[in-house]
Amino acid sequence: MPASTTYDLPISGMTCASCAGRVERALRKVTGTEQVSVNLATEQARVQAPVNSLPALVEAIREAGYGVPTRTVELQIGGMTCASCVGRVERALGKLPGVERVSVNLASERAHLEVLAALDDNLLIDAVQKAGYSASLPQTARDDQHAAQHRLRNERLAVGAALLLALPLVVPMVVQPFGVHWMLPAWVQFLLATPVQFILGARFYVAAWKAVRAGTGNMDLLVALGTSAGYGLSLYQWAQAPGGMAPHLYFEASAVVIALVLLGKYLESRAKRQTASAIRALEALRPERAVRLVDGREEDVAIAQLRLGDLVLVKPGERFPVDGVVEDGSSHADEALISGESLPVPKQPGDSVTGGAINGEGRLLVRTKALGTETVLARIIRLVEDAQAAKAPIQKLVDRVSQVFVPAVLVLALITLAGWWLAGAPLETALINAVAVLVIACPCALGLATPAAIMAGTGVAARHGILIKDAEALERAHAVNRVVFDKTGTLTSG
Repeated sequence: MPASTTYDLPISGMTCASCAGRVERALRKVTGTEQVSVNLATEQARVQAPVNSLPALVEAIREAGYGVPTRTVELQIGGMTCASCVGRVERALGKLPGVERVSVNLASERAHLEVLAALDDNLLIDAVQKAGYSASLPQTARDDQHAAQHRLRNERLAVGAALLLALPLVVPMVVQPFGVHWMLPAWVQFLLATPVQFILGARFYVAAWKAVRAGTGNMDLLVALGTSAGYGLSLYQWAQAPGGMAPHLYFEASAVVIALVLLGKYLESRAKRQTASAIRALEALRPERAVRLVDGREEDVAIAQLRLGDLVLVKPGERFPVDGVVEDGSSHADEALISGESLPVPKQPGDSVTGGAINGEGRLLVRTKALGTETVLARIIRLVEDAQAAKAPIQKLVDRVSQVFVPAVLVLALITLAGWWLAGAPLETALINAVAVLVIACPCALGLATPAAIMAGTGVAARHGILIKDAEALERAHAVNRVVFDKTGTLTSG
């Protein structure tokens, strides 16, 4: 019998005791339901039912004619390195009672969830942390950008240090084809490789340990196992060689692999930052401050201090800080970046203005009608973000493959090790070939290719004034051979 859990479901639309009875009967019909208690006063139902039965319970309530209030939550996820990480985070969040839908995007490092309105965000964060990752509610765009810049700078320094230490280890291999048989002393190789392995490569050990504790594997586990095997074999060869000298050490292999993986991580982070430039460009349209009129006096205030109904002064050449209605003055507004309208739009008292548009030659007094996330510009930004975070249908197949990818690679590496050894090859040869399987078969590209392509596509489109609503539309766009427009003026010169 499947394990059961208790769900507290908020219900809207109940008006009397018969409504509560109808909801209770509907819930009892769901397979596996053990106990049901519906409270009309609190508008909640407490249900003991099998784990993963939440969708069926919600559907039963809705089919009975009532609503289950939900809300959308976005989490910033840290520590994901490959497609298998995405699956682990999705499973950790999906197990929570109250989570209806969850989608994790590796490229944007964000999780988008639809949850019951009463669910505590801290429960979501705790679930992600127990899975071995960090989670937080998204920062403001400006703070997020600053954090991304800081992270990118640290990654660049780590790559530079790793390449600087690994380069001397590679030089003897580079000059060998030219007849120069020269090798660094073993102790020099050891001193160069050790900081790369255990200081610059510490992130791989930390992430691998978290994955093992969670009972799964990821790319970091492959890198940690592969490079540790090469490093450990080098120590063994060095210790066994007469006089402390060994003809064949593999310190350079472990150091170079870590340096190259760090380089790949840096390039990946830089690519993700570049593909997010469309969001930053839209964010830049939003002024940070506004001039508010209070009893005839002008006050320079932050946008966050404005309230609905406030009177805002917009001078010529300034961007409208909010959505509103013109109270006084006449001018023209450049709305090209907002609506695509190529010609300036005349504005008179009673006309609506959109935050982010540029005021022309006149001085306008605007009555605030929408603020924050309710403005047109904020909704456009949210539309682009949702499109970038969405999963294309092909990504679902990739996610299923990635769940078994790491275990399969580990099995293949063990088969390689055993096969070479049983065939009579030296342990050294068998181990090196097994290490090659581990470090080459990293699932980074597998999980990153599709979401990165979606981010790049939606980003480029947004910069050209085209907003793509979801990933499925982008995936199917290649089959489009005709596009019909009903407002050609916004495409030409008007």
